[in-house]
Amino acid sequence: MLTHTGAETTVTGDEFAVTPAERVHPEIHPDLGRRVRTTCVLAAAALARHGRVRFPRPGGDAFCERLIDRHLAAMEAAGAVIHSTEAGFEARCGARGVRPFTVDVGTPYGPSLGATVTALLLAARAPGTSLITSPSIEPEVAQVSRFLWERGVDIHADHAGLHVTGTKHLAGGAYTVLGDRIEAATMIMAAASTGGSVTLGGITTHDLPRGLTSPLAEAGILLADQPEGICMAVTGPLQAIETATGPHPGLPTDTAPQLAAMLTQAHGTSVIAERIYPRRDTHIDGLAAFGAAVSSRGPEIFVSGVTPLRAADVGARDIRAVTALLLAALVADGTSTIRGMHHLRRGYGHMLTHLARLGADITTYPEAPPCP
Repeated sequence: MLTHTGAETTVTGDEFAVTPAERVHPEIHPDLGRRVRTTCVLAAAALARHGRVRFPRPGGDAFCERLIDRHLAAMEAAGAVIHSTEAGFEARCGARGVRPFTVDVGTPYGPSLGATVTALLLAARAPGTSLITSPSIEPEVAQVSRFLWERGVDIHADHAGLHVTGTKHLAGGAYTVLGDRIEAATMIMAAASTGGSVTLGGITTHDLPRGLTSPLAEAGILLADQPEGICMAVTGPLQAIETATGPHPGLPTDTAPQLAAMLTQAHGTSVIAERIYPRRDTHIDGLAAFGAAVSSRGPEIFVSGVTPLRAADVGARDIRAVTALLLAALVADGTSTIRGMHHLRRGYGHMLTHLARLGADITTYPEAPPCP
């Protein structure tokens, strides 16, 4: 996604004057960058290395307004001057590149995972010690921190936040990323929705937060560690639950839509409260099209079951909503059509293959290129 283009456009302002030696300008691909949420993170990595970057406004998940102010605040704290353009942003540091900084990545809804990673990547190249306050403690942040530490970046945490001492040279090397807890949770819910069982390799129950394992257990799903990974089984009829999303180790917000789909097959009325974003209910209309008894009131989702689902022609504009509809289609009688699957493929590279191996009958067709 990172490309280099000739900097032919003249930008007013001395801080953005382009010298002949700077004709090559790092740029996040404008079309691809508008389709994913990690655009600012990628831009931070380019800014830390090159001292300048162009990047579009991110996109990817249209379930509510999602600000990028904490990402931009981290870049500015690291010494970048940011210029907003019609196409997106340009960020440029001084001749010495990024500098040590202090930044708060907290939001009204809790720490920002993405902005924490943005700040980590900037601090990793700053010649001195930076402080990231109110950081996210999600496993993905721990993974990035460990990766950077193994590359020679000193990182430690205390009550004040994350202290990061950067280096101008990051060593190469191999690193094994842990299994994706969101994909694992989705596969567990898919199996539970259809009355099946599954074993997931490359991940353990220790890698799943209590906010996820507790409501799954309450719903009647048994998880156990085996040598080959997590073994999952349903202990009996699924039962309704009441739960809420929250910062780690709470229920990940990125599992809530799939959980709603699964709970259409649970006895009783379930309540899922969204506590990270103002609301997250873009999957409700799609689930209702399958015949699900679902509704939303503000940040709360209500699901009544057990409800027989019927085939439907549906679509969604964000990755977890599309995934929830996929789970409903697995349960529904008949053949369903789901549009917007490009969202699923950018976050679950092998999910359709995994589901097919487990017995799902899935046929894919090319979709028209999505509008950024």
